[in-house]
Amino acid sequence: MLIQIKDIKIKKRVRKDLGDLSALKESLKLYGLMNPITLNKNYELIAGERRLQAATQLGWTTINANIIDNLSEIEQLEMELEENNQRKEFTEKELMEGYKRLERLRNPNFFYKIYLFFKHLIEKIKTKLKRK
Repeated sequence: MLIQIKDIKIKKRVRKDLGDLSALKESLKLYGLMNPITLNKNYELIAGERRLQAATQLGWTTINANIIDNLSEIEQLEMELEENNQRKEFTEKELMEGYKRLERLRNPNFFYKIYLFFKHLIEKIKTKLKRK
């Protein structure tokens, strides 16, 4: 659900230090908001303060949010803690493998370019056949 940022209330939060938001802001500029923030029915923030602050700093006036109804104060705090605690960073090996894959996709070798050409050609043929 798209929510006006000015309508969102930020109550007492566990996280005090939001850290450097510059990388998050760059991500929002490039890809948009991939994971909505979470609010209660009164538009009080439950999860996603860094995303909200980064969007605000970028001048956004609206943001996608999940609205969760009928939560106790305990459940809201549990959700805030859970969202921030249950993340797992990539291992160095996973990160390197991901960047290698990205590099291969950005700069394909000759044989992969041929494969992509024929794959695209086959998709075009399939699309034309479906129209008939």
